[in-house]
Amino acid sequence: MAASIWASFSNYPRDDQVTVCERNGNLITVDSSQAAEKLKLHGYPDIKLTKEIPKSCTVRESAKSAFLPHEQTVWKRALHAWYDQGVTGAMEEVANSRTEAPQWTVTVAGKALACVRWANSLHGSLFPHLSLSNEDMIFKFSRIRQWYSSPVRAFSWHPHITKLAVALHDDSIVVHSATSEIVPTLKCKLQKNVADLAWQPLSSSVLAVACQCCILIWHVEPTSLATRPSASTVQVLQYNGHGPVTRVAWSPDGRILLSASPVDTAMMAWDVPMETCIPLRRVGGGGVTLLEWSPDGSAVFAATPSAVFRVWETGTWSCEKWTGMAGRCQAACWNKDGSVLLLATENEPFIYSVTFTKDQDVMLAGSDVSRPAVLSLDLSETVLTNPDGEEIRVGGLIHDMVWDPTGERLALIFQGDTEPTEDEVRRVVALFRTKTSPVLEFLPCGFVVGGPREVPLHIAFQPVFREGALLSVIWSSGRIGYIPLYFVATAKVEQERFPQQIPVNGQAETFLYSEQRD
Repeated sequence: MAASIWASFSNYPRDDQVTVCERNGNLITVDSSQAAEKLKLHGYPDIKLTKEIPKSCTVRESAKSAFLPHEQTVWKRALHAWYDQGVTGAMEEVANSRTEAPQWTVTVAGKALACVRWANSLHGSLFPHLSLSNEDMIFKFSRIRQWYSSPVRAFSWHPHITKLAVALHDDSIVVHSATSEIVPTLKCKLQKNVADLAWQPLSSSVLAVACQCCILIWHVEPTSLATRPSASTVQVLQYNGHGPVTRVAWSPDGRILLSASPVDTAMMAWDVPMETCIPLRRVGGGGVTLLEWSPDGSAVFAATPSAVFRVWETGTWSCEKWTGMAGRCQAACWNKDGSVLLLATENEPFIYSVTFTKDQDVMLAGSDVSRPAVLSLDLSETVLTNPDGEEIRVGGLIHDMVWDPTGERLALIFQGDTEPTEDEVRRVVALFRTKTSPVLEFLPCGFVVGGPREVPLHIAFQPVFREGALLSVIWSSGRIGYIPLYFVATAKVEQERFPQQIPVNGQAETFLYSEQRD
């Protein structure tokens, strides 16, 4: 099946070609020597970030020894370790200071540290991710490929206007807008190890930032002339044991902010103006790694570090649970009306689908059986031949996938090394045309490729684009590329053909979910 689906794609682009757009159902490529001007899109910021990463951003060990004078006492060093690593770090500092601390203190600290490590080993055998450092945990669960070495650590389109936020490798955030040449830079002391960004719907200025120890809410006024907003424009949301925060997601109406941490089995539902939250907790899974609201706001997909995921119904905040997958859920996305959920695991090159229909909801109401996750597409790695006669490997394990707001284009990037190996020309973004009615269908559209040795690190669709869909790609070179996909959405065609078919009171259909609790 894998060979047949990839064989249905158009020819793999040559080494010297770059994708610029989609027209008439085909992806258009140009020679890389002519791509500089064609890759620019009118009304969108031209962003090229430096690829050089400071050594301090790539070193995984703590660098506190470079800043702490050696003449500091063991107690001051333990205090600093407690700030950085918690109680375990403080005990380790004391246990390793045999010549400076009293012998009984060293002995007590050593035995306490051994007990903590023994307890952690038991818990870690069930959930190995708990033994990772904060940085390694963010690296493992981030949507950005190669989070350590990427010039971008998080990215978010504004839901209503052409504005985007980019978190850089030094944890600063820059905000680019089509309506202003001013580029605000957001930075504060608590903004460390940024893992995710999310703009609040129905607002032009509120940005949520997932950090190592908290969630920051920046208020970036579009009329402000300040390039460095002060700390007075940021709120801090914290909850004990809820960190590092790796995902934040606003409800479509902007009233609820959900946050997730791989070390916390509860996802937090925040009332941002009141700075309060309600934990939504379920036993099992070891944490929460992925959050996706359905477009109509009636459901939330939540994945865990294990082979368990849930779909929450937001009316009563009850949920259905799925188990028995081949591994943890690596990526997921909803179609435009929330009737189909696509997901992919970290260990299989497959896309699974879960369909939510009224008939099935009635059937499963009060039942102990969850609806099935159906294997819908096999993307196993295969070998293609490009126009130059070279064999190219495509497909494999999926890192991320995104569905455009019209529900007619699906883009995927795959796992792998940052730089292509010698037997690969480059890594690509695979693009499919999709249909959900009368049945779910995937039709090959083509491969999106960047410049020589550019690797896609992150993909996202702009929420608003009138001429079809706009795919943004963050490339390993530091370039943020825009790929306009020009097409007429099926819903628009049907509306023009049958203008009398207008929803009553302009209300979209909502889907009722099972109230099964796990």
